[in-house]
Amino acid sequence: MALNLSGIEVLFIAGFGPVSVTAESGTAFYIDTLGLPLKAMDGNSEYLLSEEGKLEGVKHFAIWPLSQAATSCFGIPQWPSHLSKPQGWIEYEVQDLDLATHILSDKGYHLLVAKRTEPWGQTVTRLLSPEGLLTGLTVTPWLRS
Repeated sequence: MALNLSGIEVLFIAGFGPVSVTAESGTAFYIDTLGLPLKAMDGNSEYLLSEEGKLEGVKHFAIWPLSQAATSCFGIPQWPSHLSKPQGWIEYEVQDLDLATHILSDKGYHLLVAKRTEPWGQTVTRLLSPEGLLTGLTVTPWLRS
């Protein structure tokens, strides 16, 4: 069942996780201390993720290094000093990304990325929530099967 918020049809939470300042601190806490079943993503040893079905309750959980989040949003590995640094990220899979992006823009939200296709094939619009959570509205083809 999809949740419809003011015309944006959220299908499910596509992913969630903390934004880590360093890969070492993320590994020490989430893998070494909590024992989460995370592994490095192929080709990106700092992005630690759960394989589908290995961590119940979420389709995709990953520790996203701040430098990589900044690169994804701004094209540079430094988070802009005029924006609060996110401590976590969440992505909502939506039925219609064009409509969702239009609604967010019309409501005056500052979009960091609008309808951009990432190198891994996901299309995303990103913004900071009022609480500073790095929030994505997405179309993720491999999660829709």
